[in-house]
Amino acid sequence: MAEEQPRAGGRSGFVLPLFPTILPWRHRPLGPELLAGLLLAAIAIPEQIATARLAGMPATAGLAAFIVGSLAIAAFGSTGPLSVGADSTIAPVIAASVSSIALTSSPTYRADASLLALLVGLIVMVIGLARMAWIADILSAPVVTGFLAGVGIAIILRQIPIVLGVTAPTGHGPVETTWLTLRAIGQTNGWTIAIAGAVLVVVGGAEKLSKRFPGAIIALVASALAVAAFHLKSHGVDVLGVVPAGLPHIAAPASSFAALRALLLPALAISLVVLAQSAATVRGLGGSSSDEKGFNRDLVGIGAGSLLAGFTGSFALDASPPRTEIVANARGKTQLVGLSAAAIVLVFVAFAASWLDDVPHATLGAILALIGVRLVRVPELREILRFDRIEFGLAAVTMLVVGLVDVKIGMGLAVTLAVLDRTRRTARPRDAVLGHLPGSSNWVLPSAELDLEQLAGVVVYMLEAPLWFANADHVVARIRALAGPGTGVDSFVLDSAAISDVDYTAGRQLTGVVRDLAAAHVRVGVARATPVVAAELERIGLGGVIGPDSFFPTVDAAVQALVGARGEPGPAGSALP
Repeated sequence: MAEEQPRAGGRSGFVLPLFPTILPWRHRPLGPELLAGLLLAAIAIPEQIATARLAGMPATAGLAAFIVGSLAIAAFGSTGPLSVGADSTIAPVIAASVSSIALTSSPTYRADASLLALLVGLIVMVIGLARMAWIADILSAPVVTGFLAGVGIAIILRQIPIVLGVTAPTGHGPVETTWLTLRAIGQTNGWTIAIAGAVLVVVGGAEKLSKRFPGAIIALVASALAVAAFHLKSHGVDVLGVVPAGLPHIAAPASSFAALRALLLPALAISLVVLAQSAATVRGLGGSSSDEKGFNRDLVGIGAGSLLAGFTGSFALDASPPRTEIVANARGKTQLVGLSAAAIVLVFVAFAASWLDDVPHATLGAILALIGVRLVRVPELREILRFDRIEFGLAAVTMLVVGLVDVKIGMGLAVTLAVLDRTRRTARPRDAVLGHLPGSSNWVLPSAELDLEQLAGVVVYMLEAPLWFANADHVVARIRALAGPGTGVDSFVLDSAAISDVDYTAGRQLTGVVRDLAAAHVRVGVARATPVVAAELERIGLGGVIGPDSFFPTVDAAVQALVGARGEPGPAGSALP
């Protein structure tokens, strides 16, 4: 993010360096970077056209998205190989959001999509400038995996009528669209199916050979040449039609205030997905989404790219894991790769876009279907299942709702499930009664491999979570069950080594139960509290109940003090305080 630098007089300001990955390389060889840029352009052209179609936008809008995204991330981003542009993860969400207020065929659809890009760009850019990249961590990895898999399923289902040459029904969900397509199976077009099958073979085979092999651009060119050579349009093969050449115009989208209000929530949701996927992309390169100087600058670049896209009639952008991986594998080190690829695409848009006129919809449908397959990461889902069935359940529910019901509903569900899962874990946290390791001063977690002992009348209770309002009732109930009346306990030690913080509600309830224990003649001590937690417990009044001398640096010191107060020796082997 913006780097803080001193000003005269000792005050500090913010400077956002431009082209931070390129300028340090100005005396290095440019050949490898330019070759990687050529490869990136060959892969990006068909992918961006297909993604634009997925978002309900013209082909040139996808190419413009790649150009402005590459320029913005080069100007502000700090991750050299990061590729930014139109992305298939958020494209269905954009289409679903905008189509709820405007028909895809209406003149206002593109303006509303561009307005959505401005909103997303502003949100992501502000998050980066405010150094709030931690928001990206609100979605857990299983939920993100489920969301991406659901998007992949939705993409695949929506390409079925296209690759079969059936008139695609509109206004329906993925499952109903598939069902209506299967009912119209007799209307399939053999030429369209053949084109789609050939594209699947070429692109899939190219990926098997090497991810750097530009199979998609070969399939795009070959299918367009086949349409022209064999006059396939007269045989019912649908094509893109007239694709005007020329540079994109810069203008504010002619949208309405009503559209602005309707798109605010979708913009927030899309921004969250952009943050989560961008963080995952940076991590995939060995970086860190918590690096304030790095990932926050990347977010500024991604947000600036969406702002530029909004002013050029395009749609919201995202970091692309596959393209970024390709750049890294091609040994691209700086954003010069993206700039050179953007320059190639810019020349193509300005002078050769009309070559896209004969590209069949079936070609784009097949390319999108393969993108959808890549988003369903079966090995990762299998790994989540092996690790934890509940987390797999969260991923599976998110995947099914996103893929079979609605992307927007699934996105809201993904956020809700991620928050609820984390709340569930801390609302019912792990805890334990520690045991004494004979012959030592150590009090440790119970284990089948250790023969631990318990001291009569003493309970050492360890909580492995923050102490906050959601788990306060649960923790207080556990303390009453362990050391309350009828338990025979007269000494209770709270091992707070794993408590990171205490809020007001939980602090009050903890103080209340400790006061009840004191009234029942149970001595209470707090062991291993961090300075922050100790200060919070003092502020809430716990020190006034148990006394300031009841905070101890170790569990053993606390046990010795409490047991010594009743005139008995501590456990054998313990070190006297």
